[in-house]
Amino acid sequence: MRRIAVTGASGLIGSALVRSLTADGQEVVRLVRRAPRAADEVRWDPEGGHVDTAGLAGCHAVVNLAGAGVGNRRWTEAYKRRLRDSRVNGTATLARAVASLDGKDRPRVFVNGSAIGYYGETGDRTVDESAPAGKGFLPSLCVEWEGATAPARKAGVRTVFARSGLVVSREGGAWGRLFPLFRAGLGGRLGDGRQYWSFVALHDEVAAIRHLIDTEGLSGPVNVTAPNPVPNREITAAMGRVLHRPTLFAVPAPVLRTVLGEMSGDVLGSARVVPARLLESGFRFAFPEIEGAIRAAL
Repeated sequence: MRRIAVTGASGLIGSALVRSLTADGQEVVRLVRRAPRAADEVRWDPEGGHVDTAGLAGCHAVVNLAGAGVGNRRWTEAYKRRLRDSRVNGTATLARAVASLDGKDRPRVFVNGSAIGYYGETGDRTVDESAPAGKGFLPSLCVEWEGATAPARKAGVRTVFARSGLVVSREGGAWGRLFPLFRAGLGGRLGDGRQYWSFVALHDEVAAIRHLIDTEGLSGPVNVTAPNPVPNREITAAMGRVLHRPTLFAVPAPVLRTVLGEMSGDVLGSARVVPARLLESGFRFAFPEIEGAIRAAL
């Protein structure tokens, strides 16, 4: 049995990861911002720069999944600051805490959440982990977010950037909003529907994070996306087939820009991202195709 510390343990990915680990007999330490209420909780203040390091001592791994939701609100300047601070400051706080531990108590691996937003707009060009950062708010945020792990890396802790795609789940995230619309027969393509969406089933997201923890040779950026990204119009068709609903509606790009503001660039943009390093390391996806990922979510 190993001890694994997790931030963001109440979120979509974090809660699924905690369930998976505990089901296999792993001991999970959950980092919380309030006073601990259980023996498996440790207090931290990510933006204030404090972690109860005694709770991290002896952990095999630290998995950082904390951060304000990218799609939760319109991107005002204030909310963009919150997105940045919740990720960059929190990651730096955790990385410094990991580095401060003595060698025998220091975690062996630090898996830090990141996103395929790192690559920005890719059009129909396929990109893997060797591609440079794109331009815009999300790419610059991801660069800072990953850079904040520097203290852990300098202390010799194997550090992995899990660049996740759009997680297919009815429990939350982008798909958590899509499922009710499609069930009501109101689903349809966004814009012209030609933009690629790099998706990943929640089951595969959790399995991939566990693979990153266990695979000694992996460090640096790793794309956590299914190997077969598809255009939005194909996703729309697959949702209609699985849910047995019409997909007649389409949201024009100008409307999305008006409603979503700057965030519409992420919705209308194309990210054709593939998980080269995961596949090379022997990971196998349970749901590599979009229709299977949608059915798994149901």
